[in-house]
Amino acid sequence: MTRLSSRNAVFARAQLFSLWRVSAKAADMKMMALIDYGSGNLHSAARALRVAANESKRKREIRITADPDAIANADRIVLPGVGHFADCAKNLRAHDGLVEALKHAVLDRGVPFFGICVGQQLLATRGLEDGETPGLDWIPGDIDRITPGGDLAVPHMGWNALELAQDHPVLDGLGADPHVYFTHSYAYRNPAQSDIAATTQYGEPIIAAVARDNIFATQFHPEKSQRVGLQILSNFVLWTPS
Repeated sequence: MTRLSSRNAVFARAQLFSLWRVSAKAADMKMMALIDYGSGNLHSAARALRVAANESKRKREIRITADPDAIANADRIVLPGVGHFADCAKNLRAHDGLVEALKHAVLDRGVPFFGICVGQQLLATRGLEDGETPGLDWIPGDIDRITPGGDLAVPHMGWNALELAQDHPVLDGLGADPHVYFTHSYAYRNPAQSDIAATTQYGEPIIAAVARDNIFATQFHPEKSQRVGLQILSNFVLWTPS
């Protein structure tokens, strides 16, 4: 890239962020963006989020979208994900402006963010499934294959107890011995201890949720976790990160 084309690219990016800031002032900010990048279980997540919004008495449009402008101006963002890390990362980056819009909303504006399953894994530095694939690196760590040992099957599929590692508003009110639904073969490894929000046991400790600032994400599926999952999503709808 020439020096002139590099300057043009920087100028274009600055113009884009300026447009997003202007749009944000005029837009109805009570919209939750459910990111559609071809790698998520969108409709079950959308149904669960609508129920959570209704139960928390917070009116919000749940919009399934890949539009960078809508995402950059959203009130809250949910990134689902199913499948292989490399495929999900490729699909996310294949949508022009999507990663930049997510960064602007989440990292610059501080919009509350929820990642689900591979949507959580994409927050890591890298995924080690089918080679090495860069993640978003918002919550540093690796995504590696779980090794439960014994007769425990991989993938891990089913209900497991959630062990809270920190007092986080999104995990409030879950009751005694909360159980949530998992289906995965890979999980977070080596994040900072302060970024671990919850764990579970499946032949070994598995990181079940991570959190940092306005970012919260789960390896399990809250939309499939019945009462506990609905409580978590309702908490997210009400959450105002400090």
